[in-house]
Amino acid sequence: QVQLEESGGGLVQAGGSLRLSCSASGQIPSDYAMGWFRQTPEKEREFVCALYWGSSDTYCQESAKDRFTISRDNAKNTVHLQINNLRPDDSAVYYCAAGPIDDSWYYGYDFWGQGTQVTVSS
Repeated sequence: QVQLEESGGGLVQAGGSLRLSCSASGQIPSDYAMGWFRQTPEKEREFVCALYWGSSDTYCQESAKDRFTISRDNAKNTVHLQINNLRPDDSAVYYCAAGPIDDSWYYGYDFWGQGTQVTVSS
């Protein structure tokens, strides 16, 4: 059983940066990926970036590659999502997830955190 807890969200002005963190309790299997998704009331949940725990291979959706970076802190069992040059349309609840995903990177996440709100003001 993996439990995930996000932190680092908040209110930030457009152009600013945030680093979200996802702390995992329990052993993360090496074949698991940890990913970040985001969702607003108006849109379906959207994949942002993910990282394979065993290899540290990463993947971000095309629209996120310029401003989003996913990284890990092995010692703290934590995955970070750095978001730079924030825009108002980045406002969303950001969720961390973990699981034995498939080759698409988008599916197979079995465990989810509660989410952290990011609000970007213009």
